[in-house]
Amino acid sequence: MKIRELLAARAGETFSLHEAHLNAQMVRVLRTIGFDVEYTRAEGPYLFDAEGARYLDLLSGFGVFALGRNHPRVVETLQEVLTAELPQLVQLDASPLAGLLAEALLTRAPHLERVFFCNSGTEAVEAAIKFSRYATGRSRILYCEGAFHGLSYGSLSLNGEAGFREGFGPLLPECDAVPFDDLEALERALATGDVAAFVVEPIQGHSVGVPSDDYLPEAARLCARHGALFVADEVQTGLGRTGRWFAVEHWGVEPDLLLTAKALSGGFAPVGAVLCRASVFDRVFDRMDRAVVHGSTFAKNNLAMAAGLVTLEVIEESGLVEHAARVGNELLEKLGALVPRFEFLHGVRGRGMMIGLAFGPPQSLKLKTAWSLLERANTGLFCQMITIPLFARHRILSQVAGPAGHVVKFLPPLVIDGDDAQWVLGAVEDVVGDAHRVPGAVWELGRKLATQAVKRR
Repeated sequence: MKIRELLAARAGETFSLHEAHLNAQMVRVLRTIGFDVEYTRAEGPYLFDAEGARYLDLLSGFGVFALGRNHPRVVETLQEVLTAELPQLVQLDASPLAGLLAEALLTRAPHLERVFFCNSGTEAVEAAIKFSRYATGRSRILYCEGAFHGLSYGSLSLNGEAGFREGFGPLLPECDAVPFDDLEALERALATGDVAAFVVEPIQGHSVGVPSDDYLPEAARLCARHGALFVADEVQTGLGRTGRWFAVEHWGVEPDLLLTAKALSGGFAPVGAVLCRASVFDRVFDRMDRAVVHGSTFAKNNLAMAAGLVTLEVIEESGLVEHAARVGNELLEKLGALVPRFEFLHGVRGRGMMIGLAFGPPQSLKLKTAWSLLERANTGLFCQMITIPLFARHRILSQVAGPAGHVVKFLPPLVIDGDDAQWVLGAVEDVVGDAHRVPGAVWELGRKLATQAVKRR
């Protein structure tokens, strides 16, 4: 079987195949919002369709493609692994590539001493729950309202978005939410003395919520005082995304467990990791008969480990952490300068290449009436009126940050340049400006979306 020949022979069938055999509702979503494009090639921060049109990918696979797509160094490394006839997944052995990747990761978080590998961010969260409970002898886990930590049962139990949890209960017991960026609420919850861990995203992914300057340092101090572990979920924010290797560095915080995944393999292989204090890790794996008390069959596979090694190397040698800080923060500043011009745009927030455009109700009566009509049809529908024209008119792929939210989120590959940033800035200015013209093309789109939302009820 030749993959290129197979794809060419079945070209044009992608969405019908998904309708027949996979998630037909996702196909409906893509067709409704006009995202039903069949991409045929990808390079760096760009996607290309069959006609050769170029799209700027500000979704980057939910943050997976920090290096951009099909980075040649990663491709070369994986080709080498595939032809090297290396032993792999012997299981009753010690993988040299896993040891080397663990060493490389820990040089970026030198206060931590041990690594557990898994296949994804949600698996990393699951491991953190287990490790925290065993190491502390406590059972209660705290997480933040509005958080997203994954969709398997343990991580779903720490998910602050009700829409993801609905109908899947009962979930893991003794998992309690506290408001994000609220130290008093956190201290009250910790004061009970039964908390194993506080799990927190340094910047909340679903709202691009940036905490107050004292929140994370004081939260870590409170956890230490009350005997709870501080767990930083850096699955999305880590590996240069925010202009630091890990986002906690912005606040000088040293978590007890640090979770990473997504960007770690350059987008080529599922991989996740828990970086951990030895005092925690060695309590879990404390005897020879407990050496296999937690694991994951494919976790240390050679492709994932080699991809992780070369990804870290490329980030370092290409200066992508510094590049993300410089280009990302310049884009944040220029987008922020649009706020006084547009009533709907209430703020621009984030760090580096993690950017959120926050929208809200306007002041003028005409615009306020139009906003209210959309909100009654479906909360958060306005943001679709931004992402859809960004895609249709400017070929920019972006997302609404979470269900029923008012934030449009950009997660560009760390490799975008000044021209790409200008592409984004011009497109946002055009689309947001158009949203202030009532009636207009954008509001005709809004009317159609609202009608469909009401029909679905």
